[in-house]
Amino acid sequence: MPIEANSTKINPAMASRFKYITLFLVAVVLIFSSVSGCTTQHDAFTPPPPGNLTGTAAPNWTFPTTGNQSGTFLPNFAEVVAKVKPAVVSVTTERAKGSGFLIDGEQGYIATNDHVVENAQNITVTLDDETFSATIVGEDALTDLAVVKIDATDLPYISLGNSSSLAVGEWVLAIGNAFGMGLRVTEGIISGLDVAITLSTGEKLYALIETTAAINPGNSGGPLVNMKGEVIGITSAKILGAENMGYAISSDSARPIIEELIHQGYIIRPWLGVHIQTLDWLTAWLNNLTIDEGVLITEVAPDSPAEAAGLKKGDIITKFQGKEIDTAQALQEAILDCYIGEKVEITFVRGRVTRTTHAVLSSTPPPQS
Repeated sequence: MPIEANSTKINPAMASRFKYITLFLVAVVLIFSSVSGCTTQHDAFTPPPPGNLTGTAAPNWTFPTTGNQSGTFLPNFAEVVAKVKPAVVSVTTERAKGSGFLIDGEQGYIATNDHVVENAQNITVTLDDETFSATIVGEDALTDLAVVKIDATDLPYISLGNSSSLAVGEWVLAIGNAFGMGLRVTEGIISGLDVAITLSTGEKLYALIETTAAINPGNSGGPLVNMKGEVIGITSAKILGAENMGYAISSDSARPIIEELIHQGYIIRPWLGVHIQTLDWLTAWLNNLTIDEGVLITEVAPDSPAEAAGLKKGDIITKFQGKEIDTAQALQEAILDCYIGEKVEITFVRGRVTRTTHAVLSSTPPPQS
């Protein structure tokens, strides 16, 4: 009887399962061995004791303490506004809308910009929804300052502070009739001191305060105040197209001008007595002039130092006190550097002839009423 081998027949599905189990066990063993190796290597590393540190390491260093210094907080703008705003006014004329502020509550004196009220026949001042008719006390185009007056008493007013004590970075507020929409307040800091700018008219303003507080049309003549509620500047101009660059006439330079305007209605300065304009090639061509650089005299005041010196309309001033002059602003500044009663040398061109004359500067005459 044949003997059959005693064998077991393996199912193919079972064989595949054993294969995957075997691969899984091998992977587990390999992972365990790897982890054990890393752990062993990490445990074997021992950092050097503190006494063995080298280089610039400082194991005991900590952040410095601030001591008793307290934090810096924003000022309370609302308190400053409540103190100052009642004395700020809106100024309206036939040609302009601007601002101003009361400097004397009993006399009704209001400081503003000259360009707000120049050539105005009717001036209206609005104070806390009450409207007054105002008259010009005095104005000065050179510094762009003016004083107007309303017939009222017992009014709020603002004191002028000391602008020489200001520091760049100090908080300020600008208050004014922005865009003719009523009083608005903007905040900023002082970004520059003793700044000079040239206006679109060619004239220069000096000793200005530059601020990041927004200065908009209608703000002209309004106050720039510090956190004590003192006026440290009179807002006057901004550079078109430039953000956060507004300018105010400093209180220290405005104070004597305002006082003199109240005392006598105008500012006394050395005076030659000519109306002038900067000469350029177009003006020279239109007037058939022989040169196109210098300062053209457009009018000579009667009984003026210029008339006494023989200057005439159409003459072109090229030198003043031996210094070349090529702009109206330069001539104006040169005259202001002199003193009343000083004899000055003037070189000018008339026709094709260059001449020299001398004039004795007098004081500015009172404005014509």
